[in-house]
Amino acid sequence: MKKTIKKIYTGDLFKEFFDNEKASGLILIGCTLFSLVMANSIFATQYLHTWHTKLAGEPIEYWINDGLMTIFFLLIGLELEREIYKGELSNIKDALLPIFAALGGMLVPAGLYLWLNYGTVAHSGAGIPMATDIAFALGILSLLGNRVPLSLKIFLTALAVIDDLGAILVIAIFYTKTILWTNLFISLGVMLLLFVLNRRKVHNIIPYMVGGVIMWWFMLHSGIHATVTGVLLAFVIPFGKGDEDSISTKLQRFLHKPVGFIILPLFALANTAIVIGADIVDIVTQHYSLGIALGLVIGKPVGIFLFSFLAVTLGLCKLPADLNWKTIFAVGFLGGIGFTMSIFITLLAFDDQTIISHAKFAILLSSLIAGVIGFFFLKKTLKQGNEYNS
Repeated sequence: MKKTIKKIYTGDLFKEFFDNEKASGLILIGCTLFSLVMANSIFATQYLHTWHTKLAGEPIEYWINDGLMTIFFLLIGLELEREIYKGELSNIKDALLPIFAALGGMLVPAGLYLWLNYGTVAHSGAGIPMATDIAFALGILSLLGNRVPLSLKIFLTALAVIDDLGAILVIAIFYTKTILWTNLFISLGVMLLLFVLNRRKVHNIIPYMVGGVIMWWFMLHSGIHATVTGVLLAFVIPFGKGDEDSISTKLQRFLHKPVGFIILPLFALANTAIVIGADIVDIVTQHYSLGIALGLVIGKPVGIFLFSFLAVTLGLCKLPADLNWKTIFAVGFLGGIGFTMSIFITLLAFDDQTIISHAKFAILLSSLIAGVIGFFFLKKTLKQGNEYNS
């Protein structure tokens, strides 16, 4: 498996992806801190008003969450496509470890959340602790430098990408209230047309981008969250051999920087403007806050470890030679950094602005705790002498 991994991933695209994600993660941390400070400063009113300013009839925050984040999901889809065709998910034996890990990292946190919130008004938030933020997780991992083996970077990346796919499915299935079938069928019809263009080897990006905008508009008015369009569009864009000349590869490269350095920072600025009052104890002791914390800080590492251990014990897959179970458990804490996807699901799960604000704070606090534990656990587990140049 290790030879296969090195053959696939020592290419420029994975290195570029990893380098971009770690830089993006550090910028996200800065944007989050800035937003929190501004929301609790003397400039709070003006700062909060900025994101609620109407643009074409809708708040700026709306266009970021429903518009720009579709591009983020397009990039996730392109990365998932590459994983399936040429990466860790292309070989089912190699893919089973991160697949099982991601499955455990979704089911256990959701189960813990429901254990505390089933039957309450907040039970719809079960999807919140299921998510992993790729940028933040890889950003923290990158702080450990060359002591991190390539196989661990790939394991976490594949896990997070599968995790995002799970979150997308959760959004599409569980957070859709009313479906306008006509608009949905038109959107899917456009997707089918783009698929035909793909099969006929039309390699001009323009029809796919124009079709994607049309898909997005009808999906936006169908009742299903419009960001799902990004993932659907990714799988009808020609992948070819996945080489430098592939439209998919070119688009993936092009989107890395605007997504990592513009779209996600804007999302962080707009959605982490949380006013922290004197009732902080009341905030963190709410059942939904405890459910989020328990899911991200405990459920994620436990679920990732147990399901990985189960898969290896049953002989379904193997643990890479340069990893051990302590490493898997340690990196599981980085899986507990929910942030982007967790906040995104929060906006869909709740209507009450107070619950949304409290849940966001719980996500930030839990992600911070999980990230810090994961960093120091890995620092202790990955010995300084074990340096990797990959």
